[in-house]
Amino acid sequence: MNMEEDCIFCKMVNGDVPVTEVYDDDNFFAFLDNNPLVEGHTLIIPKRHYNTVLDMPSSLGGELLDAIKKVGFDLIKEGKAESINLAVIGEDVKHAHVHVIPRKDGDGVKVLSKEGK
Repeated sequence: MNMEEDCIFCKMVNGDVPVTEVYDDDNFFAFLDNNPLVEGHTLIIPKRHYNTVLDMPSSLGGELLDAIKKVGFDLIKEGKAESINLAVIGEDVKHAHVHVIPRKDGDGVKVLSKEGK
């Protein structure tokens, strides 16, 4: 498996850094965010190291969508969400990842605005 020695997410995939695992399959791993916007905020990462989602092979797109849907439906089933927002942000950790952010009506969470705040 393609790993980067100093990548915190690669270390999580290897089990070298403890996380609260939410989902695991052949190519993707999901865990609760350490600094969540709301309860259930989850990160989905490829097990192989890619700097951004733009570096990932397109062939993994369907599997990534399956992981997103599984995590999202589980959050809804557990009552932590009515819907979800997705965010793909690549600057904080140089390992491709997707944020799955649980949403409920009136939760006041602002993920993105025209003002960039």
